[in-house]
Amino acid sequence: MKYILAVDLGTTAIKVILFQVDGLVLASSTQEYQLLTPTELAVELEVETYWQAFKKGVAEILTKSKVNPDQIHSLGISAQGETLILVDKEGNPLTNAVVWLDNRAQQEAEELAKEFDNENAYHITGQVEIVPTWPAAKILWFKKHQPEIFRKVSKFLLIEDYFIFRLTGRYLCEGSLICSTVYWDIIKKVWWKEMLDYLGIKGDQLPEICESGEIAGPLLPSIARELGLSAETIIATGALDQACGAIGVGNISPGVISENTGAALAICATVESPIFDKKGRMPCHYHAIPNTYMAHTFTTGGMVLRWFRDKFCSSEMDLASLLQVDSYNLLDQEAEKVPPGCNGLVMLPHLQGAMAPESNPKAKGVFYGFTLHHGKPHFIRSIMEAIAFAVKRNIDVLEDLGIKVVEIRSLGGGSRSSLWSQIKADVTQRSVYTMQNEEAACLGAAMLAGVATGIYPNLKEAAEKMVRVKNRIEPQKGNAVVYKKAYQHYLDLYNSLLGIFKKD
Repeated sequence: MKYILAVDLGTTAIKVILFQVDGLVLASSTQEYQLLTPTELAVELEVETYWQAFKKGVAEILTKSKVNPDQIHSLGISAQGETLILVDKEGNPLTNAVVWLDNRAQQEAEELAKEFDNENAYHITGQVEIVPTWPAAKILWFKKHQPEIFRKVSKFLLIEDYFIFRLTGRYLCEGSLICSTVYWDIIKKVWWKEMLDYLGIKGDQLPEICESGEIAGPLLPSIARELGLSAETIIATGALDQACGAIGVGNISPGVISENTGAALAICATVESPIFDKKGRMPCHYHAIPNTYMAHTFTTGGMVLRWFRDKFCSSEMDLASLLQVDSYNLLDQEAEKVPPGCNGLVMLPHLQGAMAPESNPKAKGVFYGFTLHHGKPHFIRSIMEAIAFAVKRNIDVLEDLGIKVVEIRSLGGGSRSSLWSQIKADVTQRSVYTMQNEEAACLGAAMLAGVATGIYPNLKEAAEKMVRVKNRIEPQKGNAVVYKKAYQHYLDLYNSLLGIFKKD
């Protein structure tokens, strides 16, 4: 029997899952860690923390599964984007990892935006604007603020690159993760020389570029002993977590989109060739599928419902603890009491600004239209409807770009709510599929590893064997009219408040 190990290198936790080759989970482990915030803008984590969390996860998997390590055939990687790691000639980290949430490079991002024409940069990198999140801005920050560290850097790595090096001794990277560095050309698939020159770095300070789902190499013997795995285990190049998640729900061909309602709302649409939005609303990413691209956006998502729960639903949380049930299930029961459209209550979910496709950091969260008739259940449902409207908003932009959307594959915590899935189906008037395996990013990484090592000839066959649909939710035609009206109110409300947002 062969097994595939997959790791998801997340922002606040590492998940390790052992899969059978048919996609069934044999064992799983989640190891959490606390991010460091040494300043108001800085978000970091000691690099060794990631490794130790991974190591503990693997140990727990081996204990739970009782699988012979020799049977673990390969290992795949799903990774958070943009987190930067600087290493010396021996591969040792020179600083803490600079997490993607880090916002210290604001001035550097503005400098790069002034230096490089935005339209030209968009058509090279696929990113609609240069922001502090991107590693290019962070590298420029080190050059300006910590030149003694900058001079010692042998390699500039992302977190997947670092893990591949730690596991195999090779410096490799792949397109789905590096496309948001803004120093990689997503069309020519080479480093963007003009950007490297401006940053003052060389191509040999970056890893070798590969495709996702390629063999990186076997485990180093010393690392195999440290992890308790076999030195015969093959490490495969992985992908950005959202790309892995798309693959893990079967979003591998045009016509299907995946929506991930976690803390953020992420939308991914697979396209056969790069598509650039003249209005600058939709980024274009390189996919984990070779020579394929992905329209990929994210904006505020499930964190809005969590915020409301934490601030206003203490009684529901206490009851959930007493009954030993998920507090979100109780919120669902409340929201089900309210008819579609919330009797005129409309919510804008922009608690941290509006991201794609609006890209308005000054936007704010708004509840509009409530009266003495409205109660807590209305507010809960209005949040669910607002996120569904955000999904439709992105679908509208995709279709404006000629990207057909036939069905929606749903993942993330939001997919556990049958009510929320039904609302999304009704708002978009498209079928919504939820999946048996909620850890789609790990499953996608396992599928890539399975293809890399020949268990499956391609991702299509891997998806047929490993991806399992849990439920198919059909849109209720009777709700189409009310949601069409409510969605228009949502759009009108945002547009009406643009002037007020700009004043803040």
